[in-house]
Amino acid sequence: MAKFTVNPTRLDPYKNFKFRVKWDGRYVAGVSKVGALKRSNTPVEHREGGDPSTVHKSPGQNKFEAIALERGVTHDKDFEQWANKVWNFGSGFGSEVSLKDFRKDIIIEVYNEAGQVVLAYKVYRCWVSEFQAQADLDASGSAVLIQSIKLENEGWERDYEVGEPTEPSFLEPA
Repeated sequence: MAKFTVNPTRLDPYKNFKFRVKWDGRYVAGVSKVGALKRSNTPVEHREGGDPSTVHKSPGQNKFEAIALERGVTHDKDFEQWANKVWNFGSGFGSEVSLKDFRKDIIIEVYNEAGQVVLAYKVYRCWVSEFQAQADLDASGSAVLIQSIKLENEGWERDYEVGEPTEPSFLEPA
């Protein structure tokens, strides 16, 4: 069976270093790392008294793991402003949380080496449970200053409207 139907000569799986994140209808600046999309189901065990000493299992509750987003620190305020919707210091009693809009749906797009969208995932009802304004500062280091958010979510699904694109060949005339 071919791994790729539109591009049957492609052998390599997609790489993990070309992606973008979108919320509020626009791409988020500078995201350099997105945590894994992971879900699990807690099995429910049951048995009847007359059954042998074997436990039956059936699906229980689904759980969607939080997703971490990282990026280099710039003057873009998107991470901090979203985090402030969950708890905003000094906003006054009763207005610490923006209940109207602290949740967002996001889209994670994966690209092939030619810059074509090959996969997309819709992540639903996300909100920021952790915000790191900056990483440790180190006078003897030489790394990029990183900020991060951790997004709780209530599920995700692959966008099957995004299909395998025809990959261009730079040797063929346009």
